[in-house]
Amino acid sequence: GIIVINAPEGNMISAAEHTIAMMMAISRNIPQANQSMRAGKWDRKLFMGVEVRGKTLGVVGLGRIGTEVAKRAQGMEMNIMAYDPFISEERAADLGVKLTTVEDIVLNADYITVHTPLTKDTRDLIAKEEFEKAKPGVRIINCARGGIINEKALAEAVASGKVAAAAIDVFTSEPPTGSPLLEQDNIIVTPHLGASTKEAQVNVAVDVAEQIINFNQGLPVKNAINMPYVKQEIMKVLQPYLPLAEKIGKLAAQLMEEKYERIEVSYSGEIADWDTGPVTVAALKGLLEFAMGSSVNYVNAPVIAKERKIKVVESKSKTTESYSNLIMVNIFNNGKVKTVGGTMVGTNPRIVQIDEFSIDVLPLGHMIIALHEDHPNIIGPCCMLLGKHDINIAGMQVGRIKAGGTAIMALNVDSEVNEEILNEIRAVKGILNAKMVYL
Repeated sequence: GIIVINAPEGNMISAAEHTIAMMMAISRNIPQANQSMRAGKWDRKLFMGVEVRGKTLGVVGLGRIGTEVAKRAQGMEMNIMAYDPFISEERAADLGVKLTTVEDIVLNADYITVHTPLTKDTRDLIAKEEFEKAKPGVRIINCARGGIINEKALAEAVASGKVAAAAIDVFTSEPPTGSPLLEQDNIIVTPHLGASTKEAQVNVAVDVAEQIINFNQGLPVKNAINMPYVKQEIMKVLQPYLPLAEKIGKLAAQLMEEKYERIEVSYSGEIADWDTGPVTVAALKGLLEFAMGSSVNYVNAPVIAKERKIKVVESKSKTTESYSNLIMVNIFNNGKVKTVGGTMVGTNPRIVQIDEFSIDVLPLGHMIIALHEDHPNIIGPCCMLLGKHDINIAGMQVGRIKAGGTAIMALNVDSEVNEEILNEIRAVKGILNAKMVYL
């Protein structure tokens, strides 16, 4: 196989510094003042700015770059509040930041900067509704990914005066031809310069070269995109279980829907005799990838978990009641636990447990997971609703503990089900909860 190497840390400092530079530029109107002077004007009053000292900076996404931004802002005596559902309170305390929600940041921050990957859940994370709720005079910075902040809504908020200024380095479409962001004097823009420093380019080159040397010497490659180096004989045995564990982790993260502080991966049956480290990493990758996107890989997943103070525990048992091999992932937070288990049936991966329910589901594509009362006339109406909206059902499984109690229904569907349709399903009498997941 071919190992693909990334170097995400090489431009980390440059991206953080560019964020701070953009924040200062919109605080002191530097680009506008420069342009005015070049036009032969001298107007100090027109470009009255604000200090950042004592102001509140809301950091959405406290990964490597977000953390570096927070550290630098603290050096300027700013108050830091941050949102990251996968950062523990302990980690936040170490950084000296207050963990909170996006809504709280929108309501109270003087500056908002985003540092998340662009995923289905972060697209338009800050849009018209958030700007309407925002503190008057808020300033917005995006040096992460275009699309996290809705560009049209931002342009309108700046034009109305609700947002005092914005600094944008990334765009939904690059170059941003015809973007409304180019029409506002109080929006400063740069052409995706976050990583454009001499130092970042050297750091990236050195990082890649060091990883190639490590690979050739049989040492770990810390930022491989696809796979770490594993001996062929071990890989042959473990290979089928890596995608299974990843799917289990991804499903558990989507069902938990909140940060977690501890992960336990347990193995039962013949698999307990093997070196299951790579399989545990695969489960961890699936868990973290739900929140952080495709930047998580088999090598950096343990590093990210350690940085976020997420404890990862393995347990093994050679006996299992129903399967020759069973992988269980339990994620814990504040007394809550979410459990997902899976196995291989021949060459086919299967999800065989969700919490206390036994089930048999193919972990593939779009799925609806619904808890419901165990009585007639529930499954039929749900299926009819999907049919009404032209959503094809590829498979369905139901599990229960006892007749007349609570049951779980898993529907494999051929296309995504939006929130409006999910609400219709939730309104069916006897449905306790319904959620869309993607595997």
